[in-house]
Amino acid sequence: MPLTLATTTPGEPEIFASLQGEGPSMGKPCTFIRLSRCNLACEWCDTAYTWHFEGDNRPHRRDPTYPRAANQLTLSEEDAARQIAAFGQDRLIITGGEPLLQGAALARMLGHLPGMIVEIETNGSVAPHPALDPLVSQYNVSPKLAHSGNPADLALNPERLAHWTQEPRATFKFVIAEPADVDEVLALQKAHTIPSAKIMLMAEGTEADVLEQRESWLAEICIAQKLTLSKRLHIRLFGDTRGT
Repeated sequence: MPLTLATTTPGEPEIFASLQGEGPSMGKPCTFIRLSRCNLACEWCDTAYTWHFEGDNRPHRRDPTYPRAANQLTLSEEDAARQIAAFGQDRLIITGGEPLLQGAALARMLGHLPGMIVEIETNGSVAPHPALDPLVSQYNVSPKLAHSGNPADLALNPERLAHWTQEPRATFKFVIAEPADVDEVLALQKAHTIPSAKIMLMAEGTEADVLEQRESWLAEICIAQKLTLSKRLHIRLFGDTRGT
């Protein structure tokens, strides 16, 4: 089956070259491919155009839904690989949506991209496909806390969290909107024995001034708890826009 992608504009797949904006590879040049569809529905999701289509009544703080035909398309694995290779980067970020929903197709796509450093950005609730997993260099795992609006039994599956805790290629990146969210992270860390070195805290927001305000107190928490702060570099550089 072909891949289901998000679009930058109707009919144009969201495949682009940029700098990684978040997580342990922040600032590194790379190519991005953004897939469509997600099994979760975060109320503050900044890529709701990948899943919040007309007829979907799951809540989102930006009330309008998106027409599916203009915001989603399919592309063969070969065509996707060809467009990725054309950017000439050696690092590929596979994001979404939730990329691991399309694991088998991604494995076939990566078969056309030998030697690529592959990062997958995932909400952590879906198991990697066995054909895809050996091809992945790094998992950027972002489990969704209570403020996302997702049920905990779906977003914070203990079996999945245990898997990622033991996975040496995985880093946890938690989205933080207020200091109380960090208490939830610390409780998860204790419950699942997640090493501090694997945890990054990132302020929620799509505007530079909001991020700056939240990072000012989040930095102090990171110092006190010996956790790593992740910024959102792409928001500073390009704003909240597709294809960046």
